[in-house]
Amino acid sequence: MAATALAVLAAVLVWLVADPLLGHRPRVVDGEETLDITAGPVVFVALLASLAGWGLLAVLERFVAARARTVWISAAGAVLAVSFLPFLGDGMDGGTRLTLALTHLAVGAVLIPGLAARR
Repeated sequence: MAATALAVLAAVLVWLVADPLLGHRPRVVDGEETLDITAGPVVFVALLASLAGWGLLAVLERFVAARARTVWISAAGAVLAVSFLPFLGDGMDGGTRLTLALTHLAVGAVLIPGLAARR
């Protein structure tokens, strides 16, 4: 579970640099509604991604033990790539796109090798 804690910490550190330190609050605008991305949702989504990745790896280790890590790394890379698709749409400025992209990369950079190395 160390990878989960480190992934959440990595995401929060990216948010801390963008929001409180640099003064750019990540925001997503949907019509008349604006969603400020605060530390709470950053922690929640990073934790959810971590637990989902851990769960998938556990299932793979049980049913396809010999290839579990290879399949998991491929799946995790694909999920990371797909997680960038929302950044192509409208509703956020460049700073928000950059902050969220760096957050996704930070979580992936910790989880993919961290969980793949566990025994």
